[in-house]
Amino acid sequence: MDEPTLQALEQRITNLEIKASFAEDTVEQLNAVVVRQQEQMDLLVRELVELRRQATAAGEPSAPRSLRDELPPHY
Repeated sequence: MDEPTLQALEQRITNLEIKASFAEDTVEQLNAVVVRQQEQMDLLVRELVELRRQATAAGEPSAPRSLRDELPPHY
C-alpha cells in the first residue's frame, strides 16, 4: 500500500472514531434525559392518584365536570 492511501485510511479511521465518540456521548445525554422524564412522570402519576383519592374522600364526583356548567368567577 502506498503512503498516501495508508494516510487517507488512517484519517478516515480517526474521523470515524471521533464520530463514534460523539455519538456515544449523545446517547448517554439522551438516556439521562429519558431517565429524568420518567422520574417526573412517575411523580406526576403519584400526585394524580393522591389528588383523585382526596377528591373521592371529599365527596366530589369522580367524573370530570364541564366548565360550561360553572359560573364565571365574577358572579
